[in-house]
Amino acid sequence: GTYALPEAQVDRFLMKVLVGYPSEEEEFVIVERVTGSAYEPFAVADTDQLLELQAQCRKTYVEPALIQYAVRLAATTRQPDKYLTYGASPRASIHMIECARALAFLRGRDYALPQDVVDIVPDVIRHRLVLSYEALAEGLTPDELIKRLMQKVRPPEKPMQAHVRVEAQPQPQGQARTPAQS
Repeated sequence: GTYALPEAQVDRFLMKVLVGYPSEEEEFVIVERVTGSAYEPFAVADTDQLLELQAQCRKTYVEPALIQYAVRLAATTRQPDKYLTYGASPRASIHMIECARALAFLRGRDYALPQDVVDIVPDVIRHRLVLSYEALAEGLTPDELIKRLMQKVRPPEKPMQAHVRVEAQPQPQGQARTPAQS
């Protein structure tokens, strides 16, 4: 059989994306592709191209106000609450920013917006929340608690000015970022 992973292991997953059933049209395409003639895969990018895209994505600017927003969201889940036994670890803040950066890049921007963070919060946090017995007894879900959290912790109103923006700088192994570097 299978066993539930401990919270410390679950926390290492970047996201928990909920995928519903496909529409009839989508399912038709799936069945047609699976049962049809043999499909010959082809490369759409090589390793060097993928590494270059990762490097470009890493340069996507995330302003400090968005980082603070992600930190506040995660920290708020760790405050005592009758519905939460355990909240999100600092990995959640890191993953929210990395996912927001990737989403902004996929949306064709070299900077992240508050909406990029808002859009990824449920997928990044839902599996990190351990609901209390009271929450489970009331039939609450992690997504319902995340909605409440996002109403409580609002995203920044407007982005910083363009002249303040700087690219993310990789840190040497073992060195922490100082506030002056942020």
